[in-house]
Amino acid sequence: MKNFKIILFLMMTIVVSSCEDLDINDNPNKVSVTHPDLLLTNIVTSAFQVKGTGAMYASRMIVQTDGESTSQFYKWDRASFDGYNSLRQVTKMMEEADRIEDDSYKGIGYFFRAYYFYDLALTFGDVPYADALKGETEDLYQPKYSTQEEVFTGVLGELDMANTLLDGTSIITGDPIFNGDVSKWKKLVNSFRLKVLLTLSKKEGSSSLNIKNEFASIYNSESIIATPEESARLEFVDVVDSRYTEFNSSGYGSGLYMASTFIDMLVERDDKRLFAIAGQTKNAKEAGLSIDDFTAYAGGNPIAAYNDVNLVAAAGDISKVNDRYTADPTTEAHNLLSFPEVQFILAEAAVKGWISSTSAQIYYENGIKANFEFYNTYAKGYEAYYTQAEAVNYIAGTKVNFLNATTDEEKLELILTQKYLTSFLQGGWNMYFDHLRTGYPEFPYLGSDTPPTRWIYPLDEYNNNATNVTEAIDRQFGGSNDGIRELTWWLK
Repeated sequence: MKNFKIILFLMMTIVVSSCEDLDINDNPNKVSVTHPDLLLTNIVTSAFQVKGTGAMYASRMIVQTDGESTSQFYKWDRASFDGYNSLRQVTKMMEEADRIEDDSYKGIGYFFRAYYFYDLALTFGDVPYADALKGETEDLYQPKYSTQEEVFTGVLGELDMANTLLDGTSIITGDPIFNGDVSKWKKLVNSFRLKVLLTLSKKEGSSSLNIKNEFASIYNSESIIATPEESARLEFVDVVDSRYTEFNSSGYGSGLYMASTFIDMLVERDDKRLFAIAGQTKNAKEAGLSIDDFTAYAGGNPIAAYNDVNLVAAAGDISKVNDRYTADPTTEAHNLLSFPEVQFILAEAAVKGWISSTSAQIYYENGIKANFEFYNTYAKGYEAYYTQAEAVNYIAGTKVNFLNATTDEEKLELILTQKYLTSFLQGGWNMYFDHLRTGYPEFPYLGSDTPPTRWIYPLDEYNNNATNVTEAIDRQFGGSNDGIRELTWWLK
């Protein structure tokens, strides 16, 4: 009996000791820390996806025939704050980067903060920035709105910080864009800085931003995207969840066709990129016209009543989007910021006198040649149309030749037009914002239904952050005028 009591005592001691080391509240399936590379992969693949058809409707590239597209007819209203959901992931990645003391992931985090806040500010105007994303750390669930100027100033500051932090030699894992090459991330950061500064070209006279000199400083002293291979683009593979964003998309069904604005611009320039972007009309196919016959392509009028265009489409006289975009799971990479876009940015800056004006033609032509190379690489079966020899011939065309432009306005129109022609299913709303900023290319619209300049704030903000969103609207537009044609700071 004595021995039994001793054994029982020892067993109880062991159990008590074991319980002291076991936290019954720990969930082994819910980890509290992770390596930032796991978060980076998700952040990157989300940011680099194709942005859908809305921007193409608004930018006169496609038309809808089975209903009225609010984007096409400039009747949109609200947008969402989904960008903040992505920013929460970025915040977590930066926290994990701090934990493991890796500045490279933190630098990339600053880039994506800048990327999303840049987009939010262009979309709405004033948005939560200084007070944003503090719900978990400071229980701040109703953030005040920063002015659009403050957001853009912050964006440029965060890009500068990213450039500094990416000076390290750490190897980045979980990187599907540059395969861990920190130097290429640095080039993306600095190229994006140039893009933001050019976006703010209407504020060139702002003493606080010093846009012109800052642009020249980055151009002269920092590394930027300098070859097509350095483009920031996501390559798609034929694996579930890794295929081209528009692959098998139902949105390209019977009602979606090409717009005449875009088709006519390509046809007028004998631009063979048309063949990789659009399909022949039904009647042209049935007549046996060849792929390279420009008369085989036509678009629908983007400002005509959708049923009127539907009748023309039903008659077989309007082109659809090329099948490769929905039938090929790896049809082409999607660029967040491409070498051609950077070249067009530099060309515009040269015309404006921000950098040497003698380089404008070089950058302009480099952008075109690189875009032809892009289609030569990705437009399977169309390679012969996009050789460098074809690019050189195209550049010599009357409506493309830079030497035919005698004024700065004519030069800017050439540059912005070619930038626009490279943006089909590339770059999201970039071409639309460029149009708002420069007026190029010209978009047709009905009467006073001019292209909207912003989106209305989300309804959730009115329900959950009413005081601050109301204050932001009054500060920008006066009263309660949360309208889609109100001018925000960057366009004034």
